[in-house]
Amino acid sequence: MWTGKKLFEGIEGARRRAIYKAGGYSNEDLRRPHIGIVDTWNEAAPGHMHMRQIAEAVKGGVWQGGGTPFEFGTISTCGSPCVGAENKALRYELVIRDVIAASIEIVAMEHMFDGLVLLSSCDSIIPAELMAAARLDIPSILVTGGPMQPGRHRGRDIVMSQLDEACLGGIKAERVTEEEILEMEEEVCPGPGACPLMGTANTMQILSEALGMSLPGSSTVPAVSSHRIRLARQSGRQVVELVGRGLSPSRIMTREALRNAIVVDLAIGGSTNAVLHLLTFARELGVELSLDDFDRLSRKTPCICAVIPNGPYTVVDLHEAGGARAVMGEVADLLDLGCLSVSGKRIGDNIKGATVRDRRVITGREAPVYGEGGLAVLKGNLAPRGCVTRPTSFPGEMLRHEGPARVFDSDEDAVKAIYDGRVNRGDVVVVRYEGPRGAPGMREVMLSTDALVGMGLSGSIVLVTDGRFSGFTQGAAIGHISPEAMAGGPLAIVRDGDIIEVDVVGRRLDIHLTEREIKTRLDGWRPPEAKVKKGVLTIYSRLAEQAEGGATIDTRLGG
Repeated sequence: MWTGKKLFEGIEGARRRAIYKAGGYSNEDLRRPHIGIVDTWNEAAPGHMHMRQIAEAVKGGVWQGGGTPFEFGTISTCGSPCVGAENKALRYELVIRDVIAASIEIVAMEHMFDGLVLLSSCDSIIPAELMAAARLDIPSILVTGGPMQPGRHRGRDIVMSQLDEACLGGIKAERVTEEEILEMEEEVCPGPGACPLMGTANTMQILSEALGMSLPGSSTVPAVSSHRIRLARQSGRQVVELVGRGLSPSRIMTREALRNAIVVDLAIGGSTNAVLHLLTFARELGVELSLDDFDRLSRKTPCICAVIPNGPYTVVDLHEAGGARAVMGEVADLLDLGCLSVSGKRIGDNIKGATVRDRRVITGREAPVYGEGGLAVLKGNLAPRGCVTRPTSFPGEMLRHEGPARVFDSDEDAVKAIYDGRVNRGDVVVVRYEGPRGAPGMREVMLSTDALVGMGLSGSIVLVTDGRFSGFTQGAAIGHISPEAMAGGPLAIVRDGDIIEVDVVGRRLDIHLTEREIKTRLDGWRPPEAKVKKGVLTIYSRLAEQAEGGATIDTRLGG
């Protein structure tokens, strides 16, 4: 029996009915299941600027299904305006998960909603909403906004990462002209949606479907397609069905479903940020999941999706090739097909009949983009609790590399050295104090990675950091080093000239120092002064888990 039935009737319900009648709701409306519609619409982010129309379609579906919708807003951002602005604003991009999840939790609890429809498109916003769904554990469904159409520049498709690289390095290396950059600016973002490459936004849209929290076939539908409106209306109807069945997120986002999402993430060559997000979902649900699960599955899951940065195609191309259902069909033997989904059916039923329509985009297991999965977890004396990389973006000759360290205490310091020619081919660039506590906020180390690409150095330099990377990142980049430097991890004691050995194939990251030398240096180390001393970032820096725990504030009593 839903909340509206037992709490909004009789004399006891009078005060509650009075409040909602101020909005035009009737007694009949209030006797139906109450569905909260979480709208992330804003005018500053292309991934969310079309959400009003999607929200209206969802509400229509809720009415059709016999429920009563209550739309409310939460914050949403786009990280792209921060890039190049000394990158400091990017400190908030991961912290926003905790803020959004808390805002949804508060509204849903105070208004006693029976179900939720969560609208989102972008990087940390989708994970934040799924965190809230897991925490609240009331019937919920995620409606994503879909990918943006690619831009067209001089006869070819263009995506935002190419403009970033041109602005942050290409023009300095005289590989692109100012005139071309200004042309790209006009053309690269032709409308609403998430940037159409396999960055964090599209990775998480696809994984929401793999988890069973979005309707099958929905994750790659372009933002401008009328099909997306139809899916939104269908989702509104379906959430009322979920309320009637009592099908809550904890029955859908099981350990087996999280494992399915890992497999799909590996198969699509998804963003390294997905590791943090899936670990966080597990923590919210009380489900066991670790970096070892990612690495074990990676060793038997091929990357079969040639979408940028793993190949030349876009997520719109992926949709036309069959979308997430087709990818899941290709790796069906690695999935638990009995997992439930918000469709009311099991994952095996959702992907039945899915076919690949373009083998250039979804290559299949006979001709994978990369023989193992799109992620690798490395450990060693420089990363005792692990770190993460995307081997599909590594130049082949850099999968095993040994070189001298060039050490920087921030992304800004590193990028200045790259532009000044103080970084040489063969170096291992170390960017530290960018982790959850150090940044604070575990920033995306974007200035350095884009500068290396733009300057033509990404094929000959490895970058390692306790920060994280954009899903756009190309080149030999290793992140999420745990424990981070600010927490006294070994990265804190690396010095210029120390030899660092990278072995992606062997899953190792080591510094050529003895255990005694590492201990002696750590004994003499003292943490630097905090970079931020007020606001929400200070709260996060004190309470956030390390990267291997999801880098989120642990809200569970007793940790």
